[in-house]
Amino acid sequence: MDALKIDKISKSFNSVRAVDGLSATVPAGCIYGFLGPNGAGKTTTLRMIMNIIRPDSGTIEIFADGAHKHTRNRISYMPEERGLYRKMTVARVLHYFGAIKGITKSELHTLVPQWLQRVELADWAHKKVEELSRGMHQKLQFAATAINDPDLMILDEPFSGLDPVNLDLIKAVILEMAQKGKTILFSTHVMHEAEQLCDYILLINQGKTVIDGTLDDIRAQWPSHTISVELEGDTTFLSTQPMITNIEKNGKRLEISLAENTDPQDLLRLLIERTRVKAFETKVPSLHEIFVNLVKKSHE
Repeated sequence: MDALKIDKISKSFNSVRAVDGLSATVPAGCIYGFLGPNGAGKTTTLRMIMNIIRPDSGTIEIFADGAHKHTRNRISYMPEERGLYRKMTVARVLHYFGAIKGITKSELHTLVPQWLQRVELADWAHKKVEELSRGMHQKLQFAATAINDPDLMILDEPFSGLDPVNLDLIKAVILEMAQKGKTILFSTHVMHEAEQLCDYILLINQGKTVIDGTLDDIRAQWPSHTISVELEGDTTFLSTQPMITNIEKNGKRLEISLAENTDPQDLLRLLIERTRVKAFETKVPSLHEIFVNLVKKSHE
């Protein structure tokens, strides 16, 4: 079963077309990255999924059920604009949001300390939210979103404001939830995080799909023509080779760009004949590089 299916949804605000015929399928039990530059339509789409705003056209199904009222207790949403009550204590916030989501007082008596421990806020349980740093605030919002153990968790820019330590903490929790069969859909414009976490990726720009699929499938569409090598011996002969279009030095390594339709194995054979090869690596394009190239193309 798919956790979420959106089919040709569109949304306009006056003359601005925020989302334009967008379709996507999110398989159950996966981590799904919803990527795009600022203003691409990510938050508008997430709000439509959550029934906060209605699409002008198209359909949205959650767990194959078109009626949100039948699925609302199975999903949880962390908006980009964080919404915690600043005068409440940290523990009280989790009790409050847990109760809204139908968790009993006896269950919350156990769950709240567990989640405070999990996001390393146990020592702050009786502090007011207004006393928290931005990163702590973010972790508390995440705990409030996850406390009801949702089958589908939707996170809008969940890594914003986190330092590297807390970033790793939240990513570890997301991976644990996915291993338990939960579905995690998160939006981000930080490609590195999506590259580390996601099973599937949807890249949108100007409200339209630019590319979607698994990271391996996406990378396969963008073959690399750059080889990173570390060599011993005279390498001056490389500049005269017709298969090589560019050479850049990067520390001890050379980044060698090959002409199109050149087999990297041909370069390897040439290097073995003329030098000692200490390292030879075909550079896989990063998601960031693919992202930048695709967004540039979509603007063109």
